[in-house]
Amino acid sequence: MESPLPKACPRCGEPRILAPECPRCGVLYAKAQVRAPRPALQAPPAPEPALEPGEPARLASTLRWDGELEDARLELRMYQFALPVALVLAWMLVHTSAGGPLVRIFLSMWLHELGHATSAWLCGFPSLPGAWVTWTWETRSDVVFLMVATSLGALVLRGWLNQRRSLMLLGATGLVLQFVGTVLLSPLKAQQLITFGGDAGCLVLGGLLMATLYASRDSALRQGGLHWGLLFIGATSFMDVFSGWWAARRDFARIAFGQNEGVGLSDPSKLVDVHGWTETELVRRYVWLGLACLAALAVLYAVGLHRARAGLRALEQPRAE
Repeated sequence: MESPLPKACPRCGEPRILAPECPRCGVLYAKAQVRAPRPALQAPPAPEPALEPGEPARLASTLRWDGELEDARLELRMYQFALPVALVLAWMLVHTSAGGPLVRIFLSMWLHELGHATSAWLCGFPSLPGAWVTWTWETRSDVVFLMVATSLGALVLRGWLNQRRSLMLLGATGLVLQFVGTVLLSPLKAQQLITFGGDAGCLVLGGLLMATLYASRDSALRQGGLHWGLLFIGATSFMDVFSGWWAARRDFARIAFGQNEGVGLSDPSKLVDVHGWTETELVRRYVWLGLACLAALAVLYAVGLHRARAGLRALEQPRAE
């Protein structure tokens, strides 16, 4: 039977003797530790073969960060489903016994009153929106006209400096509407527009809130998921008003004629009893305005979907080559 002890000194390799220490290096056998063998030297890497023409671009495309491609796919899915699903869910919500009143109290009512105030500002009248009522002065104000014109002009300038066509278009459209409201409309016609601007403003402002879905990625409207909240507010408020006027096409009893407590005549009663509109004209104008907003959203939907698909194809094409 062989001895389990090593036959050589674990430090210097000298043949071991029957003694506690090595006669050559003096190390104690009992305390000596066998050193780990040194790793073999690695051979230098072989030189990489020369790249053929066009090869660097192909390699770069294969090393591209996959997150960019995933973002493009996610954005395409968002453009495909977000707006239609939001409108369908909003329609279902406003037709429930609990959802309809909640939407009206916390969302659409505020856009309704803001619609009155916005119409008044564009027509040069001071106005202050509140809960269930908007206080509007009976005479125009030059101060309001200058404030609104300056704000819209600043919006156009900012869009031009930042090369944001959407801001330029929004500001220019506002200036045109202000010119019509303050120069072309008489005070009586302006008062009709302000009254009409309650539900009309809810439709238009609701459409604009839904349109924030198509803002650019670096926009503040897309930071932190803000556009999802605006989409919900816009879709529910729009559908709350539009579904009511759509149903009123066949049933005039759905129109909110009468008195509002502490305010006076409701908007439909003012337009019919004071300004002489017929019920048919009243319903038709709200319905056509709502359809125009939906048509504008349909155009945005098609354009956004086309751009998202084009961007995704541009990212996938180099990988397929």
